[in-house]
Amino acid sequence: MENQDINEESINQQEETNGQHEAAPQDNVTAKPSPEELLAEEKDRYIRLYAEFENYKKRTSKEKMEFFQYANQDMMVSMLGVLDDFERALKEIAKNGNPADLQGVELIYNKFKSKLMEKGLKPVEVNAGDSFNVDFHEAITQIPAPTEELKGKIVDVIETGYTLGDKVIRFAKVVTGN
Repeated sequence: MENQDINEESINQQEETNGQHEAAPQDNVTAKPSPEELLAEEKDRYIRLYAEFENYKKRTSKEKMEFFQYANQDMMVSMLGVLDDFERALKEIAKNGNPADLQGVELIYNKFKSKLMEKGLKPVEVNAGDSFNVDFHEAITQIPAPTEELKGKIVDVIETGYTLGDKVIRFAKVVTGN
């Protein structure tokens, strides 16, 4: 009987152990996300991806616009020399030349200048007596100020400055008073 009691105890222990083993895997199984949770995760990923794509489109569009706006900058800078030559020629013809010649050169000059302006070129407006601004002006030299009001200000403009869009492509060359 003793053997039988030991066997019954062993069987009972085995059954308890088997029951524990069967229950244990159910406790260790990770809970699968519900369909609602999966849908929310995918929706979040979609919204983030969509936002990232929209930002990409805006950035590339902006870069493309800047490229087209400043693509002709080198050409514009090289044309500024021609524009300066026209201005010098106009001054000389006005002094010594024929009025008909002056009128013809002025027509060509104005047409050339207007075509450059259509492409975004703008002169930097500078007058004697304006405050010196390093963002738009380049000081060539300093001279003693003719009047007290011109100290630290622009006394003379040597060369006109130009902007292309919002960007300065040539600073106005000026003489300042000290």
